[in-house]
Amino acid sequence: MVGSLSLCDLPPWVVGSREFNDDPQPLLFQGTHRADRFLFERLDSIDDQRTRAETFDDYMSVKFYLHQWSEESQPARRSIKNSYVRFLRGWGVDSNLVEGAVLKGWVESRFGILPNYHKRPIRETNEEDYTPYEIDRMRGHSRTNSIHEQLDLLYRYVQYELARADADRRWLTLYRGTYDTQEHRVTERVTKRLYYVRLNNLCSFTANPERAWEFGTTVWSVQVPVCKVFFYGDLLPRTILKGEDEYLVIGGEFRVTEVPG
Repeated sequence: MVGSLSLCDLPPWVVGSREFNDDPQPLLFQGTHRADRFLFERLDSIDDQRTRAETFDDYMSVKFYLHQWSEESQPARRSIKNSYVRFLRGWGVDSNLVEGAVLKGWVESRFGILPNYHKRPIRETNEEDYTPYEIDRMRGHSRTNSIHEQLDLLYRYVQYELARADADRRWLTLYRGTYDTQEHRVTERVTKRLYYVRLNNLCSFTANPERAWEFGTTVWSVQVPVCKVFFYGDLLPRTILKGEDEYLVIGGEFRVTEVPG
């Protein structure tokens, strides 16, 4: 499912396609490649990854006034305190709550890929009533300060760190366990264990295949383009999505291989 608008330099039907996942290229947002140049020049001079993470965290706090929340009025406090960290933690609790809707909404607005599941399957209809996704997304934005801009910078930092670790690497082997197959639409079966699946526009994977079995009766092995990694648990000094070796991945149509149980 793709939308009509995005800020990406490639159209959504390309970013979400199996062809892109088989031959990925870097994804850039319009007008942002020169933004925050000072931060990335500073990061270039730091050899220690943890120190770079702390530098990034400090920069986010200053740029978006996240460190000043206790000095503001109550509504402003709530808006500033509800930073990107809150939404990542909320995703770790349940991706079908307000935090998950905001993160899925970021993917929709930046890459034009619509979610296909939030509390229930999302269909391309002209329903007059708001869907749970739309309601949760609006609730999340009503209480948050510049969350899309925060997530833009977070994505750029993730891609910076992945490229610094291995500039030539194009894919990561990740795993996803699932109980609820209605969240995913099989678009083609190649063999019994190899097929293509339309994943949600943002979904969780793990780097640990044993962990994946804790989250489903079916486990998929997927070659995920590095450029589609939005966040991973070892990135920041804070405790966010670390225990499960979790990766948040921008969705689309992926080739998946069932891992034998």
